[in-house]
Amino acid sequence: MNKNQYQDRLRRRTLLVAVLLATAVVQPAWGQSEDVPLRLENPLGMTPSPIERLPPHDSIPVDASEKGLTLADLEAIALSRNPSIARAADLVGAARGAFVQAGLGPNPSFGYDGQQLGSGGLAEQHGVAFGQEIVTGGKLRLSRAVARKRIELAEQQFAAQRQRVLTDVRLAYYQVLVAQRQINLAEELIRVSAEGTRAVDALYKAAEVGRVDILQAQLEAEQAQITLHAAKNRYESAWRALTAVIGEPNLNQQSLLGNPAAVSNEMQFQAVLTELQNRSPEVSAAFAELERARFAVDRARAEPIPNVTVLGLVNWQDNGIGGKPDGGVAVSIPIPLFNRNQGAIAQAEREVAAARNAIDQVELSLQQRLAAVYETYAVARNQVERYREIMLPAANEALTLSRKMYQAGESNFVAVLTAQRTFAQTNSNYLDAVLRLRTAEALMEGLLLSGSLDGGEGVGNPANTSTPDQKGMMAPLLLNR
Repeated sequence: MNKNQYQDRLRRRTLLVAVLLATAVVQPAWGQSEDVPLRLENPLGMTPSPIERLPPHDSIPVDASEKGLTLADLEAIALSRNPSIARAADLVGAARGAFVQAGLGPNPSFGYDGQQLGSGGLAEQHGVAFGQEIVTGGKLRLSRAVARKRIELAEQQFAAQRQRVLTDVRLAYYQVLVAQRQINLAEELIRVSAEGTRAVDALYKAAEVGRVDILQAQLEAEQAQITLHAAKNRYESAWRALTAVIGEPNLNQQSLLGNPAAVSNEMQFQAVLTELQNRSPEVSAAFAELERARFAVDRARAEPIPNVTVLGLVNWQDNGIGGKPDGGVAVSIPIPLFNRNQGAIAQAEREVAAARNAIDQVELSLQQRLAAVYETYAVARNQVERYREIMLPAANEALTLSRKMYQAGESNFVAVLTAQRTFAQTNSNYLDAVLRLRTAEALMEGLLLSGSLDGGEGVGNPANTSTPDQKGMMAPLLLNR
């Protein structure tokens, strides 16, 4: 080989190395398709719940009205300040960061290369080494497809958490409203007891009744005071629970506007169940997990396709050929002889099967949970109607008639006490039924999602979407049954 041929070959090799390095730097994910914009698929054809930018902490006025807070005021405060919503939004951001990372190819390498350094300067070589791993088989594209479904899953969990907060606000709102009514009822009982005591005193002074009636009237008045004290403590507890869920634990007590006993439209079980299956973020999350698992199978099957590693070397000095520059190129691929990713492929395939079963599990879980809630709703609605239309008017009339008969000397004080206690118990039972009715309605309207402060849901695990509800959702319903 003459000198001109050698230099020509060296130039060709150097040019080849430069081209390879330029290709690696400009497009590290060589062989990958262009990444498409992030778009969430909707398996049920529902309108996805957007990830809303939360308003600044001070943008929601706490004292929204001089007369009192409405349910809308409380919901706005909670959406701004409940930490579980911010946490769920952060998890969505984390999933988006993972999506970006999943599509990034390996970095090129650069360094110094020295060979035959102990040759006393006779054969030493000094050069620059370059390296690049070229990802093949569409692995980066498939990794991003998996990460994209994780974003969708995180967004569905954000929507679920947002709904949990709204449901919890409504539950606590009705707890406070009913507690306010219970205080009013207790104060009414004190007034009724005071009127009874005055009537007994007048009759006792006229020597028409004995000391026993006086003592019974005093006992009844004391019992009314105990009832009032208990009602105030119940209100304190309900208010603290409300301020916790809206994220304002130090909010001063103030009136809430609204009528817990307002007449509402009747709900039908099948219609509610259909609405649940069509709108529940739990179902959407289960479908997103299935799609993620399917992409994960494709990614696992692509893993055995060997990546190509290209190494380049440019020696600026090679003493073995008179100190002139030269270069070298090496290309290598691993041989999938022993590790063909067969275990990961089998795992991914079983995860697809598990995700399919999870969809059925979530749908059946919704029906199971709805059955208990709807039973409470149906019973409470019937009770509220009967109390409102029949029992409350009858209790009021019985109390009025018993007083008149007692003052006329036509009955004893035991009849008055019985009427007073019936009046108190009927009104108390009515308020309990109202609370159970509103609780059941709020849960069904809230897609059976509650317990926003009970614990966190992990991204990527649809089984966690119903855990807080099963612990915290049924308690307010069953305690008063």
